[in-house]
Amino acid sequence: MKPVLPDYIAGLPRLLKSWIAPNFNAFRRDRLSLLWLLSLLIGIGVALAAIAFREAIGLVQLLWLGDRSERVLSAAREVPPYVIFLAPVVGGLVVGAMLHYLMPSKRTQGVADVIEARAMSGRPIGFREGLLSSIITAISLGSGGSAGREGPVVHLGATLASGMARHLSLPEWSRRTLLGAGVAAAVSASFNAPIAGVLFAHEVILGHYAMRAFVPIVISSTVAGVLSRVYFGDAAAFMLPAYGITSYWEFPAFALLGVVSALVAIGFQFTLFSADFLARRMTVPLWTRPVIGGAAIGLIGMVLPHVLGVGYEVTDLALWGQLPLILMLVLIVAKTITTAITLASRFGGGIFSPALYLGTLTGGAFGIVAAALFPDLASSRSLYAILGMGAVAGSVLGAPISTTVIVFELTGGYALSVALLLCVAIAHGINHALHGHSYFQWQLASRGIFVQDGPHQTLRHAIKVMDFMTPIEPDSEGSFDREKQPDALKSSDTLERALRLFDQGGHSRLPVLDEKSGTTLVAWASQVQALEYYNARLVAASEEEHR
Repeated sequence: MKPVLPDYIAGLPRLLKSWIAPNFNAFRRDRLSLLWLLSLLIGIGVALAAIAFREAIGLVQLLWLGDRSERVLSAAREVPPYVIFLAPVVGGLVVGAMLHYLMPSKRTQGVADVIEARAMSGRPIGFREGLLSSIITAISLGSGGSAGREGPVVHLGATLASGMARHLSLPEWSRRTLLGAGVAAAVSASFNAPIAGVLFAHEVILGHYAMRAFVPIVISSTVAGVLSRVYFGDAAAFMLPAYGITSYWEFPAFALLGVVSALVAIGFQFTLFSADFLARRMTVPLWTRPVIGGAAIGLIGMVLPHVLGVGYEVTDLALWGQLPLILMLVLIVAKTITTAITLASRFGGGIFSPALYLGTLTGGAFGIVAAALFPDLASSRSLYAILGMGAVAGSVLGAPISTTVIVFELTGGYALSVALLLCVAIAHGINHALHGHSYFQWQLASRGIFVQDGPHQTLRHAIKVMDFMTPIEPDSEGSFDREKQPDALKSSDTLERALRLFDQGGHSRLPVLDEKSGTTLVAWASQVQALEYYNARLVAASEEEHR
């Protein structure tokens, strides 16, 4: 008798089970459902924190401008000049006192610290320090400091995500994914740009586009974006006049704008580095640095109130073509200097909003010149301003893809996608060729962390001897004879130092000494153990990037 069903149909359930079961078991083993739920909670928490942060800036601003909105320029024109001078000075006094007495690191934190936490094995971010950093930054920006609010919000989002992950027994890749979810939610809530939030978290923070991290990051970014729109409204951050590409013969001009934008971005970054270099060599007490910086900001603001605060009103004026050419050129220089003074004097703030500001002015000025030279071919100044906005910001952040999408979502300008991509790519390429770093990478490089060199280099600094050493029995502790064995390690030494000592002395193993006494033997570290642990971490990093 023939079977009712053919053999291949009868065996189909077993075949489907053999396909589905391993995947579902991996899903349960990795606790992805918990990760999705946590990302939802993170998105809600970060959105509320971002809203509170923006309102805190407005409350501080209300004390001296009498206005909580982002129209800082208009409000500053209505107050006496001495108020403009005193606001950042008084704000600097408060910031200096908080840095001196409350902040262990003596500085506020930002995006670079989040990248460092991710690179250094998902190291947790201190909740107290992260919260204090946000408060100090709100005071800094509210009192007229020339910086951005987005970087601090990113750090605040990462702080909340890290705090949640710290209390759960999650693997390192999960903690890093939640860190990315917090960052995505922060970008989404701050810019009203959920797609850009997802891309920024992958491109800048995680450094990869693993499928396992994609869903939780999207959930967090979407939830934060929805809550931000409920509170602030659905409108884009900048409303634009009608614009369009007049002729495809303009594309050489777009490419040239990319070159000019790269030069502005490089000049901006080198000014920031130089100001920080000089400020570190000042012999004045730490608490006075923000006061001195505030006085300089106040003096510049009395002449050019355009440079005060985040600068979105001036950016909006440039997008609408309402600023003359000479003023825009002056403001490019003035904003660069004022932002450098703000950050070097230890005010809190980020560099994204200033980069948007400079890019918009650069593009607007370029558009005026292009229209004068080729009146029949040149597009509107708004188009060039948008292109410059994306090109400068993308170069400074080292994030061309997410920056392009942020500009799309900020302006609603999807029709200029090809021109914007060209302009951003050229600016990013020239910045990389001449400078070699983004601003965040430079900050990390100054701390000895080179994330752009790949995980193999980062891990050599992230892995400590304590991770692979073999502790000795408590009753075997004893003093260490330096004369017989001059080479020794401490548990806090990096893998790089350990491998160097193994190689230079030809040792197969080295003693690990007590951190305080420097003579008591507490463990042994072998070269084989070090290399095995290093290879395991490299394999784990590769798996994380491709799963």
